[in-house]
Amino acid sequence: MKLNNQIEIPELGLGVFQIPNDETADVVKNAIVNGYRLIDTAKIYENEEGTGQGIKEGLAMTGLSRDDLFITSKLWGDNHSYEETVQNFEKSLKKLDLDYLDLYLIHWPGTHYAYKEAWNAMEDLYKAGKIKAIGVSNFQKSHLDVIAQKSINWTIFIQLLRQHLRYDFDYKN
Repeated sequence: MKLNNQIEIPELGLGVFQIPNDETADVVKNAIVNGYRLIDTAKIYENEEGTGQGIKEGLAMTGLSRDDLFITSKLWGDNHSYEETVQNFEKSLKKLDLDYLDLYLIHWPGTHYAYKEAWNAMEDLYKAGKIKAIGVSNFQKSHLDVIAQKSINWTIFIQLLRQHLRYDFDYKN
C-alpha cells in the first residue's frame, strides 16, 4: 500500500507483541530470512532491543539493506507531552539501533487530550526526516477530531483517515 508521501507499506508483517525480549531477536531474524519486510514493535512490548538485534542479524544473513525493511514502533499512552514524545522516540531508535523509523504511531490516546502534543512532536520528527510516516492506533472518532483540529500536515492525516480508518470528514470546517 502506498501513502500520499509515496512511502510503501508492505501488506504482510510480523508483530512482536508478547514475544519475550530474549527470544525476539531469533524470531525477527527468521522472519526477515523468510521474506517478512514489515516488523512492528512498541515501547510497551519491552522488546525493542531484541527486535533491533533481530533486524541486524536478519539483514546480515540476507544481504538486504535497512531500506528494504519497514519498521514500526509506537509511543505508549503515558508519554504524550512534546518532550516525552521526542525522548521516547529517541530511546526507541537507540534500542532498535536504527537511524530512522518508517512509521511511528501513538499507540493509545491516553487521557486529557495530551496526545495533541505528541502528534505535534511527531510532525516535527517527520519534518526532520527521522520518521517516514506517522499515525495513531486505538483512537476513536472523537480523538481523531481533536488531532484534525490541530494537525498541520493534512496530507499525512487525511491519508490515515481515508485509507486506514474509512473515516471521511470535511477538514476545511
